[in-house]
Amino acid sequence: MGIAIFLIALLAAGIMGFANQRGGTCTVAAIEEIVEHGRYGRARALFEASLWVAGGLIVLSAFGVLPQLPGGYSATIATVVGGILFGIGAFVNRACILGSVARLGSGEWAYLATPAGFFLGAVAGRYLPAPGMVTGTALLLSGPMWVALLAGAALIARSFAHARSIRRGEHKVLEAIWSPHLATMIIGLTFLVGLLTAGAWTYSEYLTDLARGNIQGSAGKILLNVALLGGAVFGGWTAGKIRLVAPDIMSVARTFIGGAIMGVGGALIPGGNTGLILVGIPLLWGYAWLAFATICITIYVAVRLSRAA
Repeated sequence: MGIAIFLIALLAAGIMGFANQRGGTCTVAAIEEIVEHGRYGRARALFEASLWVAGGLIVLSAFGVLPQLPGGYSATIATVVGGILFGIGAFVNRACILGSVARLGSGEWAYLATPAGFFLGAVAGRYLPAPGMVTGTALLLSGPMWVALLAGAALIARSFAHARSIRRGEHKVLEAIWSPHLATMIIGLTFLVGLLTAGAWTYSEYLTDLARGNIQGSAGKILLNVALLGGAVFGGWTAGKIRLVAPDIMSVARTFIGGAIMGVGGALIPGGNTGLILVGIPLLWGYAWLAFATICITIYVAVRLSRAA
């Protein structure tokens, strides 16, 4: 990878971290919003991120510049078990994969234990039965050219709709720019840029590869995740969210255990909620839809039970 291309990937990772922090996007937060307030804004925003990635992948495929994409997997009982474990881990951790980065960016240093726990869980997951790979082209990419044109038009129309909402003063400019919907749009687009320039690089994918003994491109992936965290810290600082919270034994233990459970669940699926939302669901892989639905249902039940206790 050339230096210029890598710098673009670093910039994309930083903006992705910034948008994630400012938009407050997280699967756990989305489910808590549903349970506590009966609102679905964050949940819709997560699926909108998937739609942005799907549209971008269709357009890239039409122009022959599609990046190397992860393959799909068979949907089995292991997928469901993995989704349940991942959901439990996210609930215990009180944040998903990207949500943990946002918490770190706000100064909650206990979340440094989340990736450490995730790595341990991924190592343990090596001894679990591996799901079978699905051969063939993803359903999303097997459509005709007119689908690509339609997707491109839809992306442009949605961008103009966001811009029009801001111009008409329906929200304060900064609030509108970093609403969950626009933030997830930016996350989807910057993830696409990172995928195109650097391949799969997020820390859950990196730690899973590392647990399997694959250290190829480690230095670049570490730098990209540092940029992701740096963007989250900058986003927290500019939003006035930074409040340095000294980690205690209980919070470190909670995030470590939550991360470990997510690591085991991610090994069974395989993949975490970030990869499911930004890769598997857009590509219309069945296992990704099943796993993410299981994760959401598990978190929903756990939040309901915790509120009733």
